Amino acid sequence: MALLKENILMQGMSGTLSTILLKQYSYGTVISKRPDRSKVKLSPLQKKANKKFKEAVAFAKSVLQDEAKKKAYKKKLKRNQTIYHAALADYLKNHK
Repeated sequence: MALLKENILMQGMSGTLSTILLKQYSYGTVISKRPDRSKVKLSPLQKKANKKFKEAVAFAKSVLQDEAKKKAYKKKLKRNQTIYHAALADYLKNHK
């Protein structure tokens, strides 16, 4: 893993380049090897959690598309919270 600080070439870059992973943090850009998850087997509980989160993301996106729901969520936002994240949290809390 490499750490770049104030590097004009990599400033603001994130994502993958072939097998290299670039991440942005407050302290600089981190360059590392892309993780190999090809042999990872998820447990049934992990699969269930992934499915629930996928449903929550779909719900949050649907809220952003519906102006009435969007307004309702806007009224109950906490400080520094987005409508998307409020809807996501609401779904996960109410669909156990």
